[in-house]
Amino acid sequence: MQQKPWLAALSAFLLATTLSVAQQHQKPAGKPAGPAPDKALLQKIWDGWSTLEVSKVAEYYATGPHVFFDLAPLKYASWDEYAKGVTQILSGYKSAKLTVNDDAEFHPAGEYVWGTATVKEDAILNSGKREMATIRWTYVFGKQDGKWVLVHEHVSEPLQ
Repeated sequence: MQQKPWLAALSAFLLATTLSVAQQHQKPAGKPAGPAPDKALLQKIWDGWSTLEVSKVAEYYATGPHVFFDLAPLKYASWDEYAKGVTQILSGYKSAKLTVNDDAEFHPAGEYVWGTATVKEDAILNSGKREMATIRWTYVFGKQDGKWVLVHEHVSEPLQ
């Protein structure tokens, strides 16, 4: 069988053109624009919770169907559900000081950043009883309307 040099050249040209067009249409992989979440952002969130007013933390949570696990009850299926349930719990407190410890970790994962930290709680119940604990916190941030917000979190306290 006789080789046709023009056919090989055409095939090479088409392959190169296809690869070039495919590269131009690929979405850039990696992380979203803007500074990634850091410990300062974590502390802002917990400073908001320290006010015992849900409205002070709403801006840090994603709207829509996202699961949030708190100390009680088992889970919330959206920010609206979370805000309503936590408001009832917070009404039992007179004051709170919540501080992110120095063990905060951040793990970029494409369009998300997940991490863990422990949080020191020093609170006073309406009864006057002081409540102190170290809380575990696992968080997942995602971009919503160009801003990093929590799309999932899990807050728990060791059974000690």
